[in-house]
Amino acid sequence: MPVANVDDAIADPHTYADPSAYHQLFRTLRSEDPIRWTEPSACRPFWTVSKHADILDIEKQSDLFANAPRTLLRTREQEEQVRKLTGSVQAVRTLVHMDEPDHRLYRQLTQAWFMPAKLRSLEEGLARLASEFVDRMAAKGSECDFARDIAMWYPLRVIMMILGVPPEDEALMLRLTQEHFGGADPDVNKDGKKDATSAVRGFFEYFKNLTDERRKAPGDDLASLLANAEIDGKPISDFDRSSYYFLIATAGHDTTSSSLSGLLLALLEHPDQLARLRSDPSLIPSAVDEGIRWVTPVKHFFRTSTADCTFRGQKFKNGDSLMLCYWSGNRDEDAFVDPFSFRIDRTPNRHLAFGYGIHLCLGQMLAKMEIRALLKEIVARVGQLELNGKPEWLVTNFVGGLKSLPISYRMN
Repeated sequence: MPVANVDDAIADPHTYADPSAYHQLFRTLRSEDPIRWTEPSACRPFWTVSKHADILDIEKQSDLFANAPRTLLRTREQEEQVRKLTGSVQAVRTLVHMDEPDHRLYRQLTQAWFMPAKLRSLEEGLARLASEFVDRMAAKGSECDFARDIAMWYPLRVIMMILGVPPEDEALMLRLTQEHFGGADPDVNKDGKKDATSAVRGFFEYFKNLTDERRKAPGDDLASLLANAEIDGKPISDFDRSSYYFLIATAGHDTTSSSLSGLLLALLEHPDQLARLRSDPSLIPSAVDEGIRWVTPVKHFFRTSTADCTFRGQKFKNGDSLMLCYWSGNRDEDAFVDPFSFRIDRTPNRHLAFGYGIHLCLGQMLAKMEIRALLKEIVARVGQLELNGKPEWLVTNFVGGLKSLPISYRMN
């Protein structure tokens, strides 16, 4: 491809909705131009970092490569929409956007909720919920759209239970999440009227009301914790609180949904691996990790150089943006043996899907617990799984995966 087309392809959300096109492009980049100065026509320029080892090294150096101020790829037009709302290029201020010391202080507010001691108390409830969702598959007869009917709703129910959002509001949470991550997708933004701030404004309005309720009547949920949260004896700001809600309500389920659907598709496309999993369910944990590597629902995050420096022979200037391409890193031939083979027993599997370093995903253990619970139910209770149509991917260059996965099956 001509140089200009390569740069536009790196930024184009449609590239990420076509896995074969994405992997062809980034395989070439890893080989020929692993740290590429990229100037898409619609976006501010940045360095594209495509190799596993380089992403790791940058993640380790959080002082030299900061999260703020640019954390994800938006067009100039989208950045201007956000700037009009907030005065900066960021629509929210979450753990993803924070550097030290704020990152550590705000992470500590909720960290206990996502640690093994707390998660063990959720295992029985997750097992019941997983069983209920396989019951939904049974109730639909012999076919469903796994992405739309099951994978989108199961992790949403989990995180909304933890957060304290009532079931009747889950449809709103799902719609706003899809609008935020999939605003470039014509199926999500059907009228073309949703801009880069529409979903954020909807979330903030909802969580303002939830905060008022939890201050009057706190419960044993994350919403109550955040409604009354303090750091150094002072209440956190309304903007930081709403941003925290926003992070948990979106990233807390959307990435897990994408991993679930992508894992099932991979098993359907590799029937030998599905048969092996049925014969040896002890492989479920490693199959889950392989599925997450395979899908890598968070396609990128940005970092910003805080000083002039040289990295892998390239001269970064203070303020340069770096796009860390996790999906590319998770297919790196120098980091994985036969990376384009789906292997449910892959060991080691040092994938980057949860990030690395101080910003390692807070909810990674919960996400894997959820996927393991549902996969266990599917393997035990659902037989003759087959594709029943063409899978479709969400048009997004940031966070996403399958938006449609039609399947047919027979219950055991």
